[in-house]
Amino acid sequence: MTSTVPASLTRTAEDAALQAVLLDMDGTLVDTEGFWWEVEKEVFAGLGHRLEEAWRDVVVGGPMTRSAGYLIDATGADIRLDELTVLLNDGFEKRIERGVPLMPGAERLLAELGAYEVPTALVSASHRRIIDRVLDSVGHHHFALTVAGDEVARTKPHPEPYLTAAAGFGADPWRCAVIEDTATGVAAAEAAGCRVVAVPSVAPIAPAAGRVVVGSLEEVDLAFLRKLITRAGGTG
Repeated sequence: MTSTVPASLTRTAEDAALQAVLLDMDGTLVDTEGFWWEVEKEVFAGLGHRLEEAWRDVVVGGPMTRSAGYLIDATGADIRLDELTVLLNDGFEKRIERGVPLMPGAERLLAELGAYEVPTALVSASHRRIIDRVLDSVGHHHFALTVAGDEVARTKPHPEPYLTAAAGFGADPWRCAVIEDTATGVAAAEAAGCRVVAVPSVAPIAPAAGRVVVGSLEEVDLAFLRKLITRAGGTG
């Protein structure tokens, strides 16, 4: 985890309902889920295997070790997990070296959160090297804290990444709004006790208690996130 949280930002106000906003990266903040799949297909093609499109829903949103392990098992490729992880990260870094496209509404939302000094974290299953490269394009200044998948003992769908982020801000998880695009990420956030805005990217996500599903980040602003907490009883 990396953090640049000044003491003044550990709470917006002691009694504020919304204490922090925690965002996923791939498919939520940046339009890169397709990049990962293309890299996976290219790497396995080089190993003499063709990936089936049906596998994409299985590997999206999870930790690389799980996704890579699944693809090794599914294809029977003769490669070690650690070797495949290096190839995938190298391929993805090359794919994004000219920058990454933001999801619709992401730039406006980040600007609003910054203008109102809302503590904001990036919480991703991607490795630190990938997060830092993406933020070179997006802007490190948008996030006071970042949590990478290779910096926690258990990554998504385990709640540890979101519990780590909330603790880094000194925030109550149930007063944190999480924005996610996959069922894996949503499961992690909800297991941590956070309120969730789901913005499905590859596979659909159903609405549920404490969760709101939207079509894009263009439907999300600070007022929306504050209402998410108060509707769920965050002020009581």
